[in-house]
Amino acid sequence: MKRVLITGGAGFLGSHLCDRFIHEGYHVIAMDNLITGDIRNIEHLFPLKQFQFYHSDVSKFVYVPGELHYILHFASPASPIDYLKIPIQTLKVGSLGTHNLLGLARAKQARMLIASTSEVYGDPHVHPQNEDYWGNVNPVGPRGVYDEAKRFQEAMTMAYHTFHGLETRIVRIFNTYGPRMRLDDGRALPAFISQALRGEDLTVFGDGSQTRSFCYVDDLIEGIYRLLLSDYPYPVNVGNPNEITIKQFAEEIIKLTGTQQKIVYKPLPTDDPRQRRPDISRAKEILDWEPKVSREDGLKITYEYFRKTVDTQATAYASGTK
Repeated sequence: MKRVLITGGAGFLGSHLCDRFIHEGYHVIAMDNLITGDIRNIEHLFPLKQFQFYHSDVSKFVYVPGELHYILHFASPASPIDYLKIPIQTLKVGSLGTHNLLGLARAKQARMLIASTSEVYGDPHVHPQNEDYWGNVNPVGPRGVYDEAKRFQEAMTMAYHTFHGLETRIVRIFNTYGPRMRLDDGRALPAFISQALRGEDLTVFGDGSQTRSFCYVDDLIEGIYRLLLSDYPYPVNVGNPNEITIKQFAEEIIKLTGTQQKIVYKPLPTDDPRQRRPDISRAKEILDWEPKVSREDGLKITYEYFRKTVDTQATAYASGTK
C-alpha cells in the first residue's frame, strides 16, 4: 500500500483529497495545524486503519516515520479574509513550510505536488490566463502575502526539481467550490449563500463586472490526481473556463435559494482581479482532463450542504450544545 502525505488535510480541498486517495487504496497521512482547517471534514476517516492524522504546523518542522511515496502540499490559508488576518503565517507556510516538505520529499525520495493558485497571475493583462503568462502582482499590496507566497513556492519547487532532480508537480488552482467550504471564509460563493440563508442582501464589491470561473470540487480533485500521476513537472492550470461576472453569479444564487434579497454594492478591495479565467489547453493535452460538472448541478449540491450546515448549527445553538 503506497503512502501519501496531504498537508492541509483537514481543509476544504485537502479533505476531499484524503477521501480520493483512501478510495484509490492509499495509506493517507493528513497533516494540519487547524488554523483554518476543520477536523470535522475528516472525522469520518478516523476509524480507518489506512488513515492517520498529525496535528502539526509544517512551517516549523515536519516528521513522518516510514516510507512516503507522494506528498501533496495544500497547507495554506486560501481566502482573503484568512490571509489578511494571518499574513505572516501565510508567508511562512508558502516559504518555510514548502522548504521543509521539499526536504522531506528528497529524504524519502517521494514525488511532491504543490497547490499553487491563479493568484500568481495577479490582476492579469492576459485573458484567459495561460501558464506562460508571468502575471501582474503587487508584492506590497494586501493580497501580496498570498500571491508572493505561492510564487515563491513555485520557484522553490522548481529549484529542487532542477538542482536535486526531485520529482515535482505544480497545480495552479482557479476558483473552486463545493461541500466543506466554510460559510465564513469570505469567498464569493459561501458569502452569497450564507447571506441568502440569513435573509440578508447579497454584497457585491465594485460594480460586479469583474469575472470569475468556478470549478466544482470533484472535477478539481480529478485534475490534481491525474497531474500527480503524470510525468509533467511544470505548472498546469486546473479550473473551469466557463466565465461569469460576479453580478450574474449573485443573481444565480438568489434564484437558486429562492430568496427575495437584492444586491448591494460596496467598494472594490485593493488589487482585486478584474478577470479570472483559466486557459486549460495544457490540462486537456497532458492530462486528458476538463471539467464535467455543470455550475447548475454543482451549485445545487453545494447549496444543500450549506443549508444543512446552517440547520445543524441552529439546532446546536438552540439545544445549548454549542
